[in-house]
Amino acid sequence: MASPMKIFLIFSLLPLLQLQFCSGQNAVNGVYWFRDSGFAASNIDSSLFTHIFCAFADLDPQTRQVTISAANNASFSQFTATVQLKNPSVKTLLSIGGGSSNTTVFSQMAAQSSTRKSFIDSSIRLARSYGFSGLDLDWEYPQTSSDMTNLGTLLTEWRAAVTAEAQSSGRPALLLTAAFYYAASVNGLNYPVSSINRNLDWVNAMAYDFYGPSWYRFTNSHSMLYDSTSQVSGSYGIDSWIQAGLGAKKLALGIPFYGYAWRLANANNHGLLAPSTGPVGSDGGAIGYNQIRSFISQNSGTVVVYNSTIVTNYCYSGTTWIGYDDTQSVAAKVSYAKQKGLLGYFAWHVGVDSNWALSKQGNSQILMQLLLSCVN
Repeated sequence: MASPMKIFLIFSLLPLLQLQFCSGQNAVNGVYWFRDSGFAASNIDSSLFTHIFCAFADLDPQTRQVTISAANNASFSQFTATVQLKNPSVKTLLSIGGGSSNTTVFSQMAAQSSTRKSFIDSSIRLARSYGFSGLDLDWEYPQTSSDMTNLGTLLTEWRAAVTAEAQSSGRPALLLTAAFYYAASVNGLNYPVSSINRNLDWVNAMAYDFYGPSWYRFTNSHSMLYDSTSQVSGSYGIDSWIQAGLGAKKLALGIPFYGYAWRLANANNHGLLAPSTGPVGSDGGAIGYNQIRSFISQNSGTVVVYNSTIVTNYCYSGTTWIGYDDTQSVAAKVSYAKQKGLLGYFAWHVGVDSNWALSKQGNSQILMQLLLSCVN
């Protein structure tokens, strides 16, 4: 048991520790910023994060070079300087691709040495010229076994180029990360774990979008941490990565700052797995946490539930049912990440938090785990 004086000293030093565990391993407390969300980079409270991912750069289908659209150029070029005003130590990464990007273009780029080189060289140039600390690959998703093999080669060549550039420039090497599927295989294809282990600083495991009202006609959590009845859960995904050989310290658990709204078939049947007739609203029922909080406050009869068995929140009012992560889920997931020895967590995306409630919960949970690690 730590003495009261030791606990006091650690609390006093927390701002100086910068989320560094006693072993010296930095924790990742990351978040994505998506310009198209309409949330200005200048509004980000970067003091709550260690890493911020700027989304998204594009992959040119002709040149295979990484580019930034004219619409994004001004905000991307100033992104690092903007977020470092509030937190000079925050690291920024340029994220390439995204869920709406063309997976075929990534496949074609990765298939040949010359096009991989175009991708790699252009990405490094952009990161340096825009002041980013690293690069993040968001290829959703490789479609063939050749894609997976080529992905492994791409990562090897990317790491070699980043190392060589750092040596020649005298600057710290760029971070290399990737946002991958929640599990170590996707569409029956195994990720090149050996190459990932050697060449990436870490993987952002996207442990969300498991279920949605556009493709399932029953309510469910789209980001449950546990599910004893299936292999669709965050914990299963993390275990599959580790069992495939990826080090736990190479993993960050994904947490969504959004949920999905279902239309109940019967307002009186409103639990998990209740029949649904489809999504509420546009965008397949996707709804930001800030909108969820507004829905709850504007509908006085809304019932809010936290299910600790699978780790999810949901609420319902009338025929509207929304599954999402609230502060209880975030706390449980960050604690899980620490207990599993993971590097940390990340969230998609910062623009839909509500008064920083989820961001602050994740940040405070990381700090508490840090404190416990240091005093025991």
